[in-house]
Amino acid sequence: MSKKIFSGVQPTGNLHLGNYLGAIKNFVKLNNDKNNQCIFCVVDLHAVTVKQDPKELRNNIRETVATFIASGIDPVKSIIFNQSKVPAHAEAAWLLSCVARMGWLNRMTQFKEKAGKDKEKASIGLYSYPILMAADILLYDASHVPVGEDQKQHLELCRDIAQKFNKDFEVEDFLKAPEPLIQKEFSRIMSLKDGTKKMSKSELSDLSRVNLTDDKDTIINKIRKAKTDPLPLPSDVKELNERPEAKNLLGIYSSLTDSTLEKTVKDFEGKNFSEFKESLSQALIEKIEPISVEIKKLINNKDFLDKILIDGHKKANNIASNKVKKMQEIIGF
Repeated sequence: MSKKIFSGVQPTGNLHLGNYLGAIKNFVKLNNDKNNQCIFCVVDLHAVTVKQDPKELRNNIRETVATFIASGIDPVKSIIFNQSKVPAHAEAAWLLSCVARMGWLNRMTQFKEKAGKDKEKASIGLYSYPILMAADILLYDASHVPVGEDQKQHLELCRDIAQKFNKDFEVEDFLKAPEPLIQKEFSRIMSLKDGTKKMSKSELSDLSRVNLTDDKDTIINKIRKAKTDPLPLPSDVKELNERPEAKNLLGIYSSLTDSTLEKTVKDFEGKNFSEFKESLSQALIEKIEPISVEIKKLINNKDFLDKILIDGHKKANNIASNKVKKMQEIIGF
């Protein structure tokens, strides 16, 4: 069945293995399905909900595009653009802000997690960005949105906003309520230093993650130093519930090799971590090193990356501006 896919990635720079296995690998698969129409957005408006260095932000936008292409997304088949270049995103976000309810936003757990104890000092944008996310999706009549479990609540909000807009203005099915595409396995990759924490760029130690720009020797070193436990590898998947580091490393290997966790456990049962880590390092090098080489090559070709963004923004702007114009007419402007 044909799907219209929309997804966005923040240009935070230094994308890592968690971003690749949790999202980008799936994007490539969706892009390669000839029945799908895919729109991949570099969500730079979302990025500025927290303070950004302007020069770094510009570089990170290009690096995100380079990562998409190096990973296998075809910019001819799919639309790749950055959000800030399409004014309809900000326009639609305001219109939808007038439809969404405060109570809905107050239930969003992501804001509570990101703002922490100092929520009074957080930006209004950080609080209301789920409405911008809804605008991103609804402008393109997306039928499906790849999301992690942590974003599922935001997609449910998007559906609520679409349904309320349609009901308030008596325009049945004008805004399409999208369905989530949730990656059931290996969507959440954990830190190499702590199997209970999600792999993140914000963690101080670079040894906690494999960056998509890491070379062969760096990858080997990081996996060699990855945290494990003293026991041999288990014979049953159930045992992994009490062994977070083992579960994480076996999960990474499974995702890289397109295998099930059950098969990986069976293949390595009873072996020690040093032997398994050699296999894991090899699997990472085979998958990540070519991406790393290509990212570095593409980053040096700014004109090529800028052209992809210009071409993508023209296509996206054509779709989104028409949709927001119809929204304005429905509202009465």
